[in-house]
Amino acid sequence: MKIESAVRALTIIIIAASIGSCVAPDTRHQIVISARDQKLALLDRGNVMAIYRVSTSKFGLGDWLRSSYTPLGKLEIAKKIGDNAPPGAVFKDRRRTGETVLPDSPGRDPIVTRILWLRGLEPQNANAFYRYIYIHGTPEERFIGMPASYGCIRMRSNDIINLYENVGVGAEVTIVDTPLANAVPGLAAHSAANSQLVNR
Repeated sequence: MKIESAVRALTIIIIAASIGSCVAPDTRHQIVISARDQKLALLDRGNVMAIYRVSTSKFGLGDWLRSSYTPLGKLEIAKKIGDNAPPGAVFKDRRRTGETVLPDSPGRDPIVTRILWLRGLEPQNANAFYRYIYIHGTPEERFIGMPASYGCIRMRSNDIINLYENVGVGAEVTIVDTPLANAVPGLAAHSAANSQLVNR
């Protein structure tokens, strides 16, 4: 009985440790978004992994309640939603509806594919989580690269899938109103040497 109890206790400790490691915050990756350039850089331990074109708010920048602005400053990924959803899968209130929308479908502008829900870490973006500010897929891919959203950061479906697979909850997200090269040291030289990093 003592051996069985010891084995049971050890099993519980191992399970608890593995669960704890699964929910550890992602301190390895960082996302930097330039509203000026409408681009997002994904960094792995400070090294640029990829650069994507995005779409921030067409109304401007800020974090007022009930506004449609994109917040600035340091945030983090609070929740990831959409594991294994197909490209174009429609989300309503962060739940799949069962519908799938093709890119640039006329008259359609739902949240699709994946959601990275952001939480502000500074007074200037303290409302972001309650304003439902996400990085998410959009069917309006023709507008990627220009301000067109209602506050969120929009990406092409293939791009948000790639980003989603690489980052975890707790990863830092910084949104700036300066050129991306100013916010990511060494980006210009790095991009010139690795032109394949720039995604469309």
